[in-house]
Amino acid sequence: MATIKVLVLRTAGINCDGETAHAFNIAGATSETHHVNELIKNPALLNEFQILALPGGFSYGDDIASGKILANQILHHFYDTIMHFVSAGKLVIGICNGFQVLVKTGLLPGCDISGDKRTQATVTHNDSGKFEDRWVHLKPSTNKCAFITPNQQLYLPVAHGEGKVYLSDDVAKTVGENQVAFRYVDSDGNFGDYPINPNGAPDHIAGLCDPTGQIFGLMPHPERYIHKTHHPRWTRNEGNETPDGLTIFNNAVNYFV
Repeated sequence: MATIKVLVLRTAGINCDGETAHAFNIAGATSETHHVNELIKNPALLNEFQILALPGGFSYGDDIASGKILANQILHHFYDTIMHFVSAGKLVIGICNGFQVLVKTGLLPGCDISGDKRTQATVTHNDSGKFEDRWVHLKPSTNKCAFITPNQQLYLPVAHGEGKVYLSDDVAKTVGENQVAFRYVDSDGNFGDYPINPNGAPDHIAGLCDPTGQIFGLMPHPERYIHKTHHPRWTRNEGNETPDGLTIFNNAVNYFV
């Protein structure tokens, strides 16, 4: 099998690039970490890869709004390159801050709506008014996203102050079930209020994909549960044989098999 190459994008304030690259490597890919300035200088660099990963952290200190500055860099320098990348059948994932970036570029939800997509969807401040650092249960809501195993509920950590996914009424009507990637649920798969839904996102949305299923973003951190010992109760023999977070990276790599 040909080696699947992953470009992990980093810039000032990103702090999960190493973990994200490690997760993809465990899944059988070869990861390279590149600074955003390298893509600004040479957008064609992206063509050497099959997967683009935007990891978590606090890009540029989350000045103005979470992910806003990095989103603007993408929009003005290599947005079209990413669109061609996806048109070629390749994949994009954004985790936490990376998800915020994808939404603020309009790459997510990426649905066909009138006007500026970036003004009709956002990721904003948690209803709790504080940074939420906890483990949550996630229920997939689509079977068309390349990163998701249909019907497999996941248990992953969140760590964010701005994780509330907000869609305008027009976007919400257009997105539908096939673009809501994950929703927050309890251990039995039922919806609930805080802290089951840690940020108050309407419709319990934890992640989205674009209409193709190739661009995917989520607030929880799958790269933080890729080894058995990452589970908070691993000493009690809790957790799955294949750590829940690793399934997302495995699915991405297996997409090209």
